[in-house]
Parts: sequence; structure tokens; C-alpha cells
Amino acid sequence: MRTYRELFRVPQFRPLFAFSAIHVAASTVSGPALGILVYSATASPLLAALSMFGSSLAQMIGATLLMSAADRLPPRAAMTGMALAFGAATAVLAVPGLPLPAVFSIILVVGVVAAVGGGVRYGLLNEILPKDGYLLGRSVLNMCTGLAQVGGYAVGGLLVAALSARGALLVAAALYPVGAAVARFGLARRPPRAAGRPSIAATWRVNALLWSSGPRRRTYLALWVPNGLVVGCEALFVPYAPGHAGLLFSFAALGMLVGDTVVGRFAAPGLRRRAATPLLLLLAAPYLVFAARPGLPFALALAALASVGFAASLLFQERLMALTPDGITGQALGLHASGMLTMQGVAAALAGSVAQLTSPGTAMAVMAGASLVVTLALAAAGRRDREAADIGPTGTGPAAPGPADPGPADAGRGNPGPADPGPVDPGTAGAEPGTRRGVSAE
Repeated sequence: MRTYRELFRVPQFRPLFAFSAIHVAASTVSGPALGILVYSATASPLLAALSMFGSSLAQMIGATLLMSAADRLPPRAAMTGMALAFGAATAVLAVPGLPLPAVFSIILVVGVVAAVGGGVRYGLLNEILPKDGYLLGRSVLNMCTGLAQVGGYAVGGLLVAALSARGALLVAAALYPVGAAVARFGLARRPPRAAGRPSIAATWRVNALLWSSGPRRRTYLALWVPNGLVVGCEALFVPYAPGHAGLLFSFAALGMLVGDTVVGRFAAPGLRRRAATPLLLLLAAPYLVFAARPGLPFALALAALASVGFAASLLFQERLMALTPDGITGQALGLHASGMLTMQGVAAALAGSVAQLTSPGTAMAVMAGASLVVTLALAAAGRRDREAADIGPTGTGPAAPGPADPGPADAGRGNPGPADPGPVDPGTAGAEPGTRRGVSAE
């Protein structure tokens, strides 16, 4: 599957696309509005960052306790119910005089529920598309996210100016029931992907299986850490430019849209296999310039350029799917999304803390530098693994797969065992193993 026409001919993709667009639009409008409310009340960059990204910190609670539900709940019912819950929570956040502890308690609960929601959504995407369609489908959903964010941040800024931050939150709360209606009446009823009841034990058991493979571990780290640190930079847009934060978010979303379009639709397989590390470096490097506090036009260009690098996540996600058995893809993708968002929440808190001690621009440069260091370390580890694989245990050539080792070309697909398919270069982890071809936010 290589064209958008083929993708949108899949009947169930269309309502999933519409649901995702509405969900992202609602969260995009509500995030900066809540950040502005908290920053106005506290003048704290840390609390403002946590109000916008703090729900991400709760993602790991959902991932470690509830994520088995991603494959054990009927997708349509789960998506409908969660959208209604998000709408109710957003409406409560708009209540005047709501104490800060109550605000952050609601953010915590929303984050726990959102962890399972991401697994349900992306597991359904993997289920309704053919195996060769995941890269294109995920890139289109990312493009949808980019467009919704470009429009959502712009409209959100206008709503805050016209109606106040609380008015913008109420508009966002009204969007979530619309998404619930799309899910309920647009998606077909499907049984859960896995049998059994959701439980903490089931969640831990599958998470342990997913983490038992070295290639999957390295792929998860590449998905979580470098871009999470860069989201810490974005978490400081409000204190960096309080009057123009919406523009910064919009230009960053536009850059993400461009990157996902190029990588998902037009990049040749050979280029995709080499592109992951350069994209992660591009993601962080422009934010180093923010230490010099560039003016608004230059800052907008830097934010857009950097966000092109978010397309690296497409490459790592397809690699993850190539390494994961079909029956647990929802939990695998949910763990990816939860870990990524948790890292984003941690990075937002860290960036806010550094900004409290220095300045927003300096803190953005510090987070970008940390992202570059992690990316280069992962690439170096990947080169060492690849060299070790080429030499083999006898020093005379590559090691041959043994009877218990299915080899990289067959790893993960339909094999729920913890066999390690061999070393992976995190810088080229978008490539499927062997000669096969390779491939983001709540």
C-alpha cells in the first residue's frame, strides 16, 4: 500500500481518521488554554509546563497497570467511552476557582486513561490495515495531527483572546463528544484482539515479554528519549513568548506535518533505512540557538525546522511492529505511546525546573543538548552491535542463527516467545530485519 487513495479506500480507516482529527483538535485547543490559566495564576514556568504535559507523567501508571485493556476491550466501545470521559474532565477544568491540587488530580486521571486509549487506537489501526500499510496509515494520522495542531493552536489562540482561557476549554470539552459520536456510529463493532479480562498481572506479563528482546528495548528507547527531551523545549514556549506561544506551537506542528509527509509517502526504502539518526539530530539541533534568545521570526523558523525530525518516530514504529507478535500489537503500541508521553512529561518538568533557575531559552538549549547526546550514544551502540554481528562469535564471519534463533527476518511476527532477533542499530531501526523494507502525540 503506497498511495493515499488506496489507504482511504479501506472503509474503517476513514472514521478512525476523523476520530483522531477531532481528538487531537480538542486536546490542542485545551492544552495551551490550561497552561495560560495556570501561568496567569502562579507565574511559574514549571507549573505551566506540568499543566500542559503533566498528564504525560501519568501515562506510565496506565502502561504498568492497565495496558492489557488495549487488546482486551472492544475498540469501538472503548474509544467512545474514553472520548466522553475526556470531555467531562476538560469541562471540569474550566470551572472558575478550581484549586490547583484538583486541577492536577484531574490531569493525572486523564493521563492514566489516555495511556490505554492510545493503545486501543493504534492497535485498531494495525488491525484494519494490511501489514504493508501501517507506515502510510500512521504517517497520515501524524499528518492529521499536524494539521489539527496547526489549526487548533491558531484557533485556540483566537478563542483565548475572544472568550478567555476558560472559554477555550469549554469549546475543547464540546469537541470530545463529537469524536465519541464518530467512533460509535462510524466504526464497526469488533471483538477484542486478545482473550481474557484486563488485569495488572496480564499487563506486567506482556510488558515483560516486550522488554525481554534487545532489539525491542533499543527501539523503545529511540522512540522515547530523544524526542521526549525536545518536547521539554516545546513545553517552554509559553514562558519563552507568552504572547506568541500559539504561533510557536503552530509552526512546530507544521514542521512535523512536512516531515511525516516526506518520510511516510515519498522517502525511498533505502533512504528510510538511513534516515532515523539524522532526523533525530535535526529534531534537537535548532533548539540550541534558543540560548541566544532569537527574535520571533527566527524562532518560528527554528521550531518548524526542528519538528521535521519527529518523522523519525515513523521509522522506529514500523520496526517495533516487525518485532511484535500480532496478538499484542495494541499493548506494544500503547507501551510506546505511554513511554513516549511519560518521557515528555518528565522532560517538561525538568525543562521547567531548569528554566526556573536560568531562563526559558537556556533551558531549551540544555534539553536539546541532552537529546543530541542520547541520539549519538544510541547510534554508537548500534554500530558496535552491527560490528559484533558481522564478526560473529569465532571472529571469522557473521554468526548463523541457531535452532532456537529464528533469525532477524522472522523475529516477532507470530512468535510470542522472547527470542532476541539479534542486534539492531538504533540509527537504522526503521529498516525491517534482513532484506525486507523498513518504516507520533496523544
